[in-house]
Amino acid sequence: MRKSKRTHRKLPTASIDSVPVQANPEFEKPKRNIRKISSQPLDPVQEIPQIESEMRQQHLEKATVTSGPNISEQEVISSNEKIRKEATLTISNVPDIETTPRLATESAKAMLRAQGSMFTAVFQNFTQSRDNSFLMLGMEQGCVSLLRKCSSLKPTKQIHAHICITGLHTNPLVFGKLLLHCAISISDALHYALRLFHHFPNPDTFMYNTLIRALSLSQTPLSSIHPFIHLLRHPTLFPDSFSFAFALKAAANSRHLRPGIQLHSQAILHTLDTHIFVGTTLISMYAESGDYDSARRVFDEISEPNVVTWNAAVTAAFRCGDVAGAWGVFRRMPVRNLTSWNVILAGYAKAGELGLARRVFNEMVLKDDVSWSTMIVGFAHYGSFDEAFGFFRELLRRGIRLNEVSLTGVLSACAQAGAFEFGRILHSFMEKAGFLYIGSVNNALIDTYSRCGNVAMASSVFQNMPVARSIVSWTSMIAGLAMHGRGEEAIQLFHEMEESGVRPDGITFISLLYACSHSGLVEEGCAFFSKMKNLYGIEPAIEHYGCMVDLYGRAARLQKAYEFICEMPISPNAIIWRTLLGACSIHGNIELAELVKARLAVVDPNNSSDHVLLSNVYAIAGKWKDVASIRRTMTEQSMRKTPGWSMIEIDKVNYSFVAGEKPNEVTEEAHEKLMEIMLRLRTEAGYAPQVRSVLHDIEEEEKENSVSKHSEKLAAAFGIAKLPKGRVLRIVKNLRVCGDCHTVMKLISEVYQVEIIVRDRNRFHFFKDGFCSCRDYW
Repeated sequence: MRKSKRTHRKLPTASIDSVPVQANPEFEKPKRNIRKISSQPLDPVQEIPQIESEMRQQHLEKATVTSGPNISEQEVISSNEKIRKEATLTISNVPDIETTPRLATESAKAMLRAQGSMFTAVFQNFTQSRDNSFLMLGMEQGCVSLLRKCSSLKPTKQIHAHICITGLHTNPLVFGKLLLHCAISISDALHYALRLFHHFPNPDTFMYNTLIRALSLSQTPLSSIHPFIHLLRHPTLFPDSFSFAFALKAAANSRHLRPGIQLHSQAILHTLDTHIFVGTTLISMYAESGDYDSARRVFDEISEPNVVTWNAAVTAAFRCGDVAGAWGVFRRMPVRNLTSWNVILAGYAKAGELGLARRVFNEMVLKDDVSWSTMIVGFAHYGSFDEAFGFFRELLRRGIRLNEVSLTGVLSACAQAGAFEFGRILHSFMEKAGFLYIGSVNNALIDTYSRCGNVAMASSVFQNMPVARSIVSWTSMIAGLAMHGRGEEAIQLFHEMEESGVRPDGITFISLLYACSHSGLVEEGCAFFSKMKNLYGIEPAIEHYGCMVDLYGRAARLQKAYEFICEMPISPNAIIWRTLLGACSIHGNIELAELVKARLAVVDPNNSSDHVLLSNVYAIAGKWKDVASIRRTMTEQSMRKTPGWSMIEIDKVNYSFVAGEKPNEVTEEAHEKLMEIMLRLRTEAGYAPQVRSVLHDIEEEEKENSVSKHSEKLAAAFGIAKLPKGRVLRIVKNLRVCGDCHTVMKLISEVYQVEIIVRDRNRFHFFKDGFCSCRDYW
């Protein structure tokens, strides 16, 4: 990005009445070229407290408060402090009033007076010795102070009732604070904030901005455009920099470019497009929408970008995939703060450039908890679990304050690596440190235990959560049961969630359909798919259609799966077709597999896994010429098959085994133990290798030797050699477990009297006493 020499346009001092405000809901496109750009979540809005302070200051400048002539500032302060203390002591005794956002009803007033209302008790002392202006000022400050202490809607409604009774419901300052608290501070009170707004007779710009901001952060961010349009049409009010910033935030969150361009044009009409706050948000909006060129142009036209604007430009480059460009912007920054370093660090980590991330991390003079969390999450996400654990240990050694992100990040690493013992130690640490009162930490623990093969511990965390269970908590537990093939229990839990009043979302139904798929519950899955649309009004996404194809495919209803894809109202992507191809590979349907592969050749022609799946279908059918042809094509196109690997945790250390890797001390010990195990299985359990799993045209003896060296067998053998008797073997595999390995695990569990938990690409297999939890349905 090259800095433009354009002169900074000062904001006009004349009245804004001359600015054309459009009556049409659609924003009119400007008659000159629009400079575009992109931004991330109101990255300038990262400092929300500062924004609220500025908005509050603007509002206070407009408000007029008439104080009594004989009242000193110190008296006001001491009185406010007294109000705060007395109100805090009495708030727990206030009755629960279901009030509406209008004047309190007579019945509500009677109840409050009968109970002895909080404000009557607190403010009676002042009526005898102070004039009305002082009383009103004290009551205003008391209401605002009490609102800050309310963390849920119930006590907020009680305070609202008192505001109505004391006549403060017409005070813009108090009402604005109440609206802000309901819309932003309380997580489930947006509906109440909307009712409040619609019942206030003359909302000001601050109130409009509060509503626009709240809706921009909701699940339907574009709904914030409606109050923005009403503000544009208002005869006496005008949008300010906050109005545009919050509305642009909505466009960024929705990833919709068109409304963002319309907002940009309106910012130009109101001469706010070069305002530092609006310009920074425009950069983020265009970047989130994928329009990097426009993001750069907006940045170039800001005459004096501050450090937040520079950070937004770096983030925009990363968001649009220009890693080199991000570094170029970072190097040209005149001033860098810690946030700047964290932005470049997070960009490299999210892009998978872990080497560059480590280099930046080592160059940082100052590191905070965000820096460490970024490294933990980044390395865990890309499978570098040992490094992620190493960063976490170093963080603890240095005594750096832990935060929610670092804890959930290291738990995610435990979940992906299947590091049960390490996760259990973290659980104990978090319990002692009081982190279990954070909802997201509990949710991460549920996911970790589920993915580590201990659904009982996951259920224990879920049942004993010290905080309210969110939709994420319920969905995580349903997903955990689904992974373990416990479809009936997942359905039961779903019904419990409905009865508790928690409304399921699209992700919940993905987990539920996944549970039905891996338990063979075809009819139930179809019923939930219909219920999602008809009862909850959730429009199926591509993931839901993929679950249905998998549901039919695993049940060998391949033709039904194909017809379902053809009737989809949206275009099927490569994953949908690949799911059906995988089912054809499992069930050996050559004709349909060839048809599906032809579709994939159009959608995603260079994916090696599709060639491997079709090759497997031919190999199972003994069509070795076709197998050779596919593999020759893969060689010519430089396609590589993903190597199979397995991992096992022993004494909090993860050991990996890769098919065909060079021998080392660990693998040699594993091979030696495996030979002993295979011999015992042959003699005591009558094991015979299933050479059908070997998809190469070689002699039978070579097939037996090949199938005996699969990575999950080596991991199990190493675990038996190293772990004491009675310990559970927990193995993680990156591919679907083959039929021969599945049989071997069942026999090992019976002959060696050991429990084995294998997590493959799709689900968990719990082997005990010669049986598997999947009931051979995987």
